[in-house]
Amino acid sequence: MSKAIFTKENILLNESVATKEEAIKLAGSILVKNGYVDESYIEKMLQREELTSTYMGNFVAIPHGTEDSKQFVKDSGISFVQVPSGVDFGGGNIVKILIGIAGKGDEHLDILSKIAIVCSEEENITKLVEAKSADEILAIFEGVN
Repeated sequence: MSKAIFTKENILLNESVATKEEAIKLAGSILVKNGYVDESYIEKMLQREELTSTYMGNFVAIPHGTEDSKQFVKDSGISFVQVPSGVDFGGGNIVKILIGIAGKGDEHLDILSKIAIVCSEEENITKLVEAKSADEILAIFEGVN
């Protein structure tokens, strides 16, 4: 029985971070704390960001590990960090929502596509940025788990 991909414990609201590295470490630390990945996965998330920005547009970034980070993933999981004041991801790209992903095998592609659908609707982004509870966040991502 694999664990739930996305739970209340994976959500941090109203955070404030100074840099994109700090933001990515925070998204990764949730995955570590809740047993989805080994500590080493965070380093792979930072490496991935150096290769290509995980900024997706619409105030959203989806940090995840590099291709060779699979060995550090125990279970597929998603972390969610809300940064209402925003954090600069470079090139004037401001991120208010970070969705950290760890996928077992090829599951990350499926997870990514579901998240992309939710995040492609601007009204969903507004709701995510303004959400005051983990339940509100989970309701918006209902189909992802």
